[in-house]
Amino acid sequence: SEVSLLAVAVASVIGVALILTWAMSIRDTSPRDVSQSAALPAAAPGEEAVTNSIGMRMAPIPGGDFTMGRASSAGPGAASELPARSVMILPFLMATHEVTQAQWVAVMGYNPSRYKDPRRPVDQVNWLQVQEFIQKLNLKENTNKYRLPSEAEWEYAARAGGDGAYWFGDNADALPQHAWFGGQGDVGTAPAGKKKPNPWGLHDVYGNVWEWVADCWHPDYTGAPPDGRVWQGGDCSARVVRGGGWDSPASSLRSAARGSQGVDMNDSATGFRLARFP
Repeated sequence: SEVSLLAVAVASVIGVALILTWAMSIRDTSPRDVSQSAALPAAAPGEEAVTNSIGMRMAPIPGGDFTMGRASSAGPGAASELPARSVMILPFLMATHEVTQAQWVAVMGYNPSRYKDPRRPVDQVNWLQVQEFIQKLNLKENTNKYRLPSEAEWEYAARAGGDGAYWFGDNADALPQHAWFGGQGDVGTAPAGKKKPNPWGLHDVYGNVWEWVADCWHPDYTGAPPDGRVWQGGDCSARVVRGGGWDSPASSLRSAARGSQGVDMNDSATGFRLARFP
């Protein structure tokens, strides 16, 4: 009958709709290929980019594993970058830019930088002052998620899936497109984000200012944790800095290159970038 045919048709439509709804609800939980480049950062599972009240944009960094350090003692670099090892990183968020002077002033109320410009990264901030900034920012944002990245998280994010000296390979001739570095005399910093980002949307991971991370200084990776947690112990009167600064040579900008500074040292080529728990 016509009534029966209509009932069958309606049931068919409802069935198709239910199937489509079910299919759209399934999340892709397959591992991401972190080696692929993209104009925007690859999303960590269940995460979106976050912009906070002071204009700091946090990009989602997907979890994965990578080789930290330089591959062998035969390659360029220091003994502190050895031995290379596989490290597993959980998803987190990383600021797309180094903390600017405008962002620092919005939280702290003063500008310590030598090269003053609200668009430039804050410089001349020591590790202890950065801890105060983080505490105040967390209060301002009503959270406890903002922090310095661990050294392993920093290198993983800087590499963005690459395994060469730089995220784009070993050819330092390409660095001027991505980094502000090699300055002589009193050249100073550049506005944050002036250079091209890496595939995960992070600007100035190489150059502009050295970036404080959370880890205490260790002379090499012997006994280092196999995951992305902060490595305590060692010499905690000094903390690790990464990425090189505006006055650094290309060799200091390599993804594996490490430096250290005293926790109370203020330097015109040192600033920082924040991470955030998901």
